[in-house]
Amino acid sequence: MIAAGWLTAMTGGTAVRDIDIDDVTTGRAKLWTLAAFVLLVAITWWRPIYPAEQALHHSLTVVGLVALLLVNRSRPIPYSSFLLILIFLALHSVAARWIYSFVPYDDWTDVLFGFRINEVFGWHRNHFDRLVHLTYGLCFGAVLFRALQGRLGKWAAFAAVDIVLSTSALYELFEWAIAMTLAPGAAEAYNGQQGDMWDAHKDMAIATLGALISVAIARTAQRSLSVADQLHGSLSTGND
Repeated sequence: MIAAGWLTAMTGGTAVRDIDIDDVTTGRAKLWTLAAFVLLVAITWWRPIYPAEQALHHSLTVVGLVALLLVNRSRPIPYSSFLLILIFLALHSVAARWIYSFVPYDDWTDVLFGFRINEVFGWHRNHFDRLVHLTYGLCFGAVLFRALQGRLGKWAAFAAVDIVLSTSALYELFEWAIAMTLAPGAAEAYNGQQGDMWDAHKDMAIATLGALISVAIARTAQRSLSVADQLHGSLSTGND
């Protein structure tokens, strides 16, 4: 479902029309997806480890969720786009429970697969924040590309990547502004730099990389579909 939703969002809904819930029961699907997201958020608040910091992180979750619901109410968006946005917010909510820097993904992979990711790659910091920023680019790059294509045509790809980069920069500035109002220890816990002075730059870069990947795949998939449609049309004409 996730992979199909991502591909559908990128290709404008034509690639996997048969499983794009937009054509069947969009409203009901969105309600169930929203309910699953709310349940996940509630679970992340069970016996919170860092309640103050988690609440601070969730201030943006609330803003994003309210914005999504308002936009969807005034101009319903495709289910695939709705799903991708909630996937990103869900990942952010999981990260917020452990204030990003302490997400125990090493423990998870050790239990499930018998190895620790940081040991395999020789990492010395928690990289879950990089995953979230990459997901932001992958998800929103696809959503924006689809949303802007009708208005901007061939410029939709550039605009989608540009918006992801710009909003990533704005987020880093917002994060810096919040940190300036906190005590040094609290600021470090919120920012999650983990001693990396280039943390903000890397976060923006990896989000942009995610957007570039999703837009590149979208354009390639659309061209392939266009060629396939032309071949199908030619064959149909020949048979007639």
